[in-house]
Amino acid sequence: MDKLLGTLQDLTQTPLGAIPPEFAILAGIFGAVLLTVIGLTLLPRGQGAVERRMGGDAVPGAAQASIRFDQGQVRWAGMLKAFEQYLGPMPEAGRSGIGLLLVRAGYLGPNAPRLYYILRILLAAGLPLAFLAISPLFPRLDTQAIMFIAAGCAGLGLYLPWRFVSSKAEARQSAIANSFPDALDMLVVCVEAGIGLDAAFTKVGMQIERAHPVLASHFAMVALELRAGKSREDALRNFALRTGVEEIRAFTTLLIQSEALGASVARTLRVYAEEMRTKRMLRAEEIAHKLPVKLVFPLVTCILPAMITAVLLPAIIRIVRQVLPHL
Repeated sequence: MDKLLGTLQDLTQTPLGAIPPEFAILAGIFGAVLLTVIGLTLLPRGQGAVERRMGGDAVPGAAQASIRFDQGQVRWAGMLKAFEQYLGPMPEAGRSGIGLLLVRAGYLGPNAPRLYYILRILLAAGLPLAFLAISPLFPRLDTQAIMFIAAGCAGLGLYLPWRFVSSKAEARQSAIANSFPDALDMLVVCVEAGIGLDAAFTKVGMQIERAHPVLASHFAMVALELRAGKSREDALRNFALRTGVEEIRAFTTLLIQSEALGASVARTLRVYAEEMRTKRMLRAEEIAHKLPVKLVFPLVTCILPAMITAVLLPAIIRIVRQVLPHL
């Protein structure tokens, strides 16, 4: 602690031109990381075109709070567009692909793809600079090894944002798949009670917002699109596209075909709900059957050596004390 205070005191008394370049680089990296954290806190999560048309008065509850428009994001969007002018326009194909992944991860704002690409560029440039700044601490590394590790840091900076967004999207998809059978049962109850399918989405979304907030937000978006004038087929297809869950894709296809053929929606929902409950039970049984295989590795690496040591150690001590002296 005294050495750190002495170093800080020396830095405050050193002229600006005499400060080592490593400290200047570290200060720049710290500023870049600070701006990145601020950007992540301001990452837009709501307010699409449907919400603007509805004027922010769509569905009460947590689902509406999750898509509430923040006026401060307007200035942030202007900063991102100004920064994008120096980087050039993003490719449309990459924007559409990563935009869908960001939507499935929960980042619904229009500036989310732009911020994602800017964050990747900052990390790809900041991590190699950080390593080059601390490379004098490793004098055994030659120039070739330093450049190789810096290139690896740049690749890691490009990979980490994609891995973070992908893992978050997979976690949300898993939560949706596990909570969808419960929501489907409530949807069957609402439809059989005489409530229309459009109103049933709103009702179920309000009822499950505490237990299953991710699925409730998607139900709220479906209700908003239906109230904004979209057809039921388009709203259901967008629902399946936003979630990316196979069960919901089959559910939307089943509803669209039932409506086109004139079949009973309530009977269709009941049959599919029974199938979904069976599938969830099979998924739980599959996870339970995998547990014995997964427990083999900790048993062999942790518990088995301790048991062998506890059983054989007295015999080994007796052999060492009685047999070895005679040998």
